[in-house]
Amino acid sequence: MAESDRAVDVRTALLRMRRRGGLPVAFGGLFSGARQFRISELTGTTTNSLRGLAITPGNGLGGKVITMSRPISVSDYPTSRAISHEYDAAVGAEGLRSILAVPVVVRGRVRGVLYGALRQPIALGDRALNAAMEVARELEQSLAVQDESQRLLTVAQQPPEADPALWEEVREAHGDLRALAQQVADPQLRERILSACGRLARASAGGAGDAPARPGVELSPREVDVLACVASGATNSAAADRLGLRPETVKSYLRSSMRKLGAHTRLHAVVEARRAGLLP
Repeated sequence: MAESDRAVDVRTALLRMRRRGGLPVAFGGLFSGARQFRISELTGTTTNSLRGLAITPGNGLGGKVITMSRPISVSDYPTSRAISHEYDAAVGAEGLRSILAVPVVVRGRVRGVLYGALRQPIALGDRALNAAMEVARELEQSLAVQDESQRLLTVAQQPPEADPALWEEVREAHGDLRALAQQVADPQLRERILSACGRLARASAGGAGDAPARPGVELSPREVDVLACVASGATNSAAADRLGLRPETVKSYLRSSMRKLGAHTRLHAVVEARRAGLLP
């Protein structure tokens, strides 16, 4: 996952947190190393005092959130006895008083912190805290999917014959990711998942960049979804359950994809789809 993609994800999360939680200010960042992260994205601020601020675990509100791996809020940051005050100058320059912070946790590891703030010393209510936690969960999902996609793409750099067991894992995960994409409400995340699936598929056929290995064969996204299920050994009924479709609809997609691929059997369709760079 590129740094620019991470920045977009964090910025989007902060905007959502402000909108859903009624928070005038939001900021945050992700770890770029093992020991600290920097506040990289700001929205609603009037100064740059927080930009680039390195947060160390245990220090300040964010550092305490990292250490405890749970949301924490303070109603008056400068006078709070619940936190240490290494970052008072930066917070004070922005005029922030009431602040909440939530961790972004992926596979048990804190990957960053999102903050929301007011310029008045009043307790933040459930709306703000619930919105922050919801947005953090969405960001966690995005990061987890991107991590898994990158891991699979690394495996896919090897030729299929190099390690058949690993490639079967790639193929199974490809089907899982395509099914997951249909359940994701965030259109940007859905597009990233499908883009990663496309790169996985082209890797198996020796494709490079965005071009398919054998141009000229075009299947609809749902036809590819069905073939991905078939490739994993799923029956039409199982594919229907997995994709939220009717069995008759799965049959229709399968017949259509077989016709386009010039295949006479389900297995032949999977083989041709792999040759076309549509499946890994």
